Amino acid sequence: MRKSVSRRCSRASCTSAAIKTLTYIYSDSTAVLGPLSTYAEPHNYDLCAAHSERLTVPVGWNVIKEEIIDHNTGPSDEDLMAIANAVREVANTDIGNKSMQPELGRRGHLRVLPSN
Repeated sequence: MRKSVSRRCSRASCTSAAIKTLTYIYSDSTAVLGPLSTYAEPHNYDLCAAHSERLTVPVGWNVIKEEIIDHNTGPSDEDLMAIANAVREVANTDIGNKSMQPELGRRGHLRVLPSN
């Protein structure tokens, strides 16, 4: 059986245990700070209590802080539907944006778009 290892804060030289996960949504200029994610993701940042409380974002950005009040219950049906609708809306927006800008080439995760 594999022993669970707690994750550490992503901030440089911080050795505290992570309790929250920070995700940036660059297209919406939004930072989302929520409960510690189940798995470490390369584009997310795990933060300790001190760093999550002192979070600052660039001027003009929005911050969404998700707090779990009761750790014994999961998200409500209403919460799950709201998340599903938000994901669906973003997916539809991405599909619409891709059809309006033709790609000239692609290399890995990079795309070449025509200049205007």
